[in-house]
Amino acid sequence: QVQLVESGGGLVQAGGSLKLSCAASGGTFSSYTMAWFRQAPTGEREFVAAIRWADGVTGYADSIKGRFTISRDSAKNTVYLQMNSLKPEDTAVYYCAARPFRVVTRTPSTYNYWGQGTQVTVSS
Repeated sequence: QVQLVESGGGLVQAGGSLKLSCAASGGTFSSYTMAWFRQAPTGEREFVAAIRWADGVTGYADSIKGRFTISRDSAKNTVYLQMNSLKPEDTAVYYCAARPFRVVTRTPSTYNYWGQGTQVTVSS
């Protein structure tokens, strides 16, 4: 059973940085695509970034491009989201997701496994 556990959320001032981690277990992740999504209190779950585990190919939402970086550490089975130049509109619960396919997608329904989420709050 695939399990995803996020950590690293918190409260930060605008312009600051946070690094989220997603520890993955229970699968052979070399054939997976991993992603980060976020959901604000009054919004839908939206795509943030994704990475294909096998070769590190990435994709980003336009709203965070140039500020956020997704990466993975195969030795630790962990995916990261480095978030810089944070803005109040980045405030949301951030979710790690996984799908057992190598095609990178941006639609939440195409991901099979989800973490419990970690809160990120950016104050102005």
